[in-house]
Amino acid sequence: MPKRPLVVASLIVLAAAVSALAYVRFGRATDVAVVSVRRADVAQQVRGPGTVQARTSVALSARVSATVTQILADVGDSVRRGELLVALDDRDLAARRGAVGGQQRTLAHNTEVARASLAKAQADLTLASARRNRDAELLARGFVSLAAVDASEAALRAAAAGVDAARAALAARLAEATTLAQEARIAEVSLTHASLLSPVDGIVTERLVEPGGMVTVGTTILRLVDPRTLWVATRIDETVVARVQLGQSARIRLRTGESVDGRVARIARRSDAATRELEVFVAFDAPPRHFAIDQEAEVTIDTGRRPGLVVPTGALTRDRDGREGVLVVEDGRTRFQAVRTDGADATHVRVASGVHDGQTVVAVATGVRAGQAVRAAVRP
Repeated sequence: MPKRPLVVASLIVLAAAVSALAYVRFGRATDVAVVSVRRADVAQQVRGPGTVQARTSVALSARVSATVTQILADVGDSVRRGELLVALDDRDLAARRGAVGGQQRTLAHNTEVARASLAKAQADLTLASARRNRDAELLARGFVSLAAVDASEAALRAAAAGVDAARAALAARLAEATTLAQEARIAEVSLTHASLLSPVDGIVTERLVEPGGMVTVGTTILRLVDPRTLWVATRIDETVVARVQLGQSARIRLRTGESVDGRVARIARRSDAATRELEVFVAFDAPPRHFAIDQEAEVTIDTGRRPGLVVPTGALTRDRDGREGVLVVEDGRTRFQAVRTDGADATHVRVASGVHDGQTVVAVATGVRAGQAVRAAVRP
């Protein structure tokens, strides 16, 4: 019999523990913040991932084949339009320009000789014409023979042919001068191609060649972007893209943590056949302090406000089946109530169905469970 009192005592202790646990779990009320479901306007927002791009992106490429002698800008440097960024070996180009210049000087001398030859031929023609006229008069008076007149006629024709030949020679020299002038301009322009200037006010994003490297026509040496033309190409689902309009304000959050204001600048008219998404381009109001081309970003576009029943975003929770809902407070206890949401802003969620106006719900559902005894600590 001595074991019986021990068993009884153990049962009493166990009953007390169960009672205490039941009191803690079901009897003691926990203070929670509550709010009433109310009607309000909720900002409608469309979100999507994207990448940073630039409308004005420039590839600074070689236009002649040469060796790079200097690169005067590095990645991240800000450059001004017209600033020298790359210098190429221009000795071959300068030699070509010098050779053309020498040809021009020689041709100029030959042109002057051709002009003098034409002047002499014209003088000979004038003299031959005068001699033929004089012999014709003398023939009429009987002082010279017909043979003498024939000779002066032949001399006149020869002088005229000499003028034609001199004119043709001068014309050839002038044509050569035109051709050489064009070659000189080409050589001069080619020489300027050895100095690569920045075509825009921008920032260097890539440096693809180093001094001493050989480049050919079309080789990209530097890439630049105009930071004033930065935007984010974000992907928006077809089901909500109709809400998006040009000029709508947006918020861009970069992977660096920086958030920048922007606006919708372009809406694509071609959908991706696989993802059923369209690209929407959101321009920065001001360039971010730190950015990189193709950097990931998250875009939130404000598409207007819509009235309805609202609860704080923290009031949403999920039950064991994964259903979204809120914890309704009734008679001092919480009850899970499934809801359907339709839009949200930074602080409130619009509830399309599941709750009614004035209903009391737990403001912050984290750490609170369904069926728990609660006492309202804060009421609206």
